This record gives sequence, C-alpha cells and structure tokens, in this order.
Amino acid sequence: MDLSELNATARALVAPGKGILAADESSGTIKKRFDTIGCESTEDRRRAYREMLFTTAGASEYVSGVILFDETIRQQASDGRPLVRVIADAGIIPGIKVDKGTTPLAKSPDELVTDGLDGLRARLVEYRELGAKFAKWRAVIDIRGDALPTQYCLDVNAHALARYASLCQDEGIVPIVEPEVLMDGDHSIDRCFDVTTATLHTVFDALVGQRVELDGMLLKPNMVIPGKKHSSYPVAPEEVAKYTIRCFRDTVPAAVPGVVFLSGGQGDEEATANLNAMNKIGPHPWQVSFSYGRALQAPSLKAWKGDDANIGAGQAAYLHRARMNGLARSGEYTTAAEKRA
Repeated sequence: MDLSELNATARALVAPGKGILAADESSGTIKKRFDTIGCESTEDRRRAYREMLFTTAGASEYVSGVILFDETIRQQASDGRPLVRVIADAGIIPGIKVDKGTTPLAKSPDELVTDGLDGLRARLVEYRELGAKFAKWRAVIDIRGDALPTQYCLDVNAHALARYASLCQDEGIVPIVEPEVLMDGDHSIDRCFDVTTATLHTVFDALVGQRVELDGMLLKPNMVIPGKKHSSYPVAPEEVAKYTIRCFRDTVPAAVPGVVFLSGGQGDEEATANLNAMNKIGPHPWQVSFSYGRALQAPSLKAWKGDDANIGAGQAAYLHRARMNGLARSGEYTTAAEKRA
C-alpha cells in the first residue's frame, strides 16, 4: 500500500468543481430505467448508453471519476478501445462497484446486509489490472419507526464496510465507503439526523478498528433529509444543509479528504440545490462533493431514448447536469443558471 498514492487519487476525485458519476447500476436496475424510455436492456444497448456518457466532450471539467459495473469494465467502445480506457483517455478516473448486493440480515430479517467479502481480494486484483483506481461498497440502512435500524444492523454493515475498505487499501485501491440511510420512509428530518449520526459513528469506529487510513478513502453518504412519505418533504435546501453539516461535523474526521454525497432518489435539480446549500455555508474540513447516478443521468436517458440518432442530445443533457453540479461544488449554483443553459 502506497498511502501517498491513495491520498493523491482520493483528492483528485474531490478536486474543486468536480464530482463522480455513478454508472454502476446492476443489470436489473438499468433495465428498470430503460423500461421508462421503451428501450430493451441488451448488453449492446447498455454499452451504447454508457459509451455516450463517457465520450461526452467537456465532461472532465466537472466529472473526476466514474463508478463502473462489472459488465461495463469488461466492455469495449465502438472504436475497439476498452471503455475503461475511454474514460482514462478523457482525463477521468475509472472506478468499480465491488459489493454483491444486499441480503436479509440473519437474526433480523427485516434489515439488510451487503454481501461480497468472499473472494474480494482476488476481484480487487483483477479490477486493478483492468484499470480501476477506486472502488465502492454500499450498505443499506432502513428507517422504520423507532424499532429500525437496530444497532446490530449498524454493527454488521459497518464491519463489512471496514473490511472492504481495508482490503482495497491493501491492494492500492481507494475505497469509497457508502452507508446509505434510505429516504423512502415516513420519518422526520430529526429522525434521519439521529440515525445518520449513529450510522456514521459506528462506521468510523469500525474503520479505525480495521486500520483503514482515513486520508486514503472517501465517504459516500446520504444527506440528512426527511423521508419521502413524511408531510414535510421536500424541505428547503438550507434546512437540508443545516442538518447535514451539523451531523457530519460531529461524526466525520477531518482526515477524510472528501464527502461525495449520493442523491438517494432526490430529483436532479433538488440534489444539486441541496449540495449547493451545503457548500454555501462552508468552508468545511473535507471537500463536499457528489457521486450521483440518477440525478446526473435522468435527463440524458430521457433525451437519448435508446436511439443512437439522439446521442448529441443525450450528451448535452448529461453535460448540463454535470456543469450545474460543478457550480454547486462552490455554492455558485442558481436556478437562473438552469434557465440560461
């Protein structure tokens, strides 16, 4: 492990004005998204869609890295280059999702734990040889009333995240640690604050226990936000920023180079506005950035419609959302900027 190299990669991923494109949807998830535009989810169409994103001119001004799915890191572009090489040639850092998805948690079947530690070191070696410089592992934390999540669920998922992160660093790969508190429920913003705080305390205790070098990793968390079924949702970006930054200042060590927020089901403009509000009240001990999937891709997917004749429109929509989030990185995003584009 070369800690200086890990730190350099982590800092490059959260360079000012930039963030990460999460293009690591599983085959099942991307099929659901393709269904919304009436496009069959074949291997070729998935490759064509992702190649459209990766070859967007100018994207590297706002996108520092791309998280890939296992299928994608093995695919070639239409010009014969591996897609991972297309990304690197554009000045963007390739990464890879390495977890195997969630399964019911033993002894607490209403909660989930993420699989994938078995054989992880061998997969990391292969992914590194394929060109990946960083990786991602997602844990899912659900809020249901006062009963869930249990501390047991937090402990088990935190341990898996920490083992994953330790193995990544051992193999020279920057780990992105993603504990996601879901926003699907009817919980208040205060309940989300409490659960997110408990989750992050548990995760960082586990990371330290597994000897993870905090300056050679990134954190990919949820924002502190009420559940979508709560009467207060959506709340103003300033409220999201106030709760989220207060939570993270209490839980995230300053040694961590950056926090790359997930969008978690927020609308694309909503996610941008919330990120912008957090950066307006900075500076912070860490870079406050983004690692968005749907919130970066949704307009592009709609413009593309599964038809290669619409590649230009799809790329323009993707570049616009990337640019808007680039502005949000410094608190300079406005609704006027949306209208001017």
